[in-house]
Amino acid sequence: MSDKTTLLTIVPVLPSADIERDIAWYKEKTGFEAFFFDKMYAGLRRDNFYLHLQWHADTENDPLLGGSVIRIFVKNIQPIFEEFVQRGTVSVDKFRANTPWGTNEFGFWDLNQNAIFIVEEVE
Repeated sequence: MSDKTTLLTIVPVLPSADIERDIAWYKEKTGFEAFFFDKMYAGLRRDNFYLHLQWHADTENDPLLGGSVIRIFVKNIQPIFEEFVQRGTVSVDKFRANTPWGTNEFGFWDLNQNAIFIVEEVE
């Protein structure tokens, strides 16, 4: 395996007050189709472009905590994870391997409460 992480794409995660409503809107108005979803989160795709929607209510239970979210998809996640541990960006316990949604990933918050996730799809 290579000792370098390959950056593949960035997926914005947009807030949604109603996931099902917004999936229908994106399909009708933009041609994006849902390829997975539940009441809290959805992935939409059109050709090689992706958008994710995450439930947002601007309350204490809100998973977005007032910021935005991006998901940076990579190949070979381990080198960049180790780099970010060395930088003090994340602690070693933040790595999530083989998530139920088929990824290895870790994330952190920037100074403005924006969540940044580094994600590798499990093959």
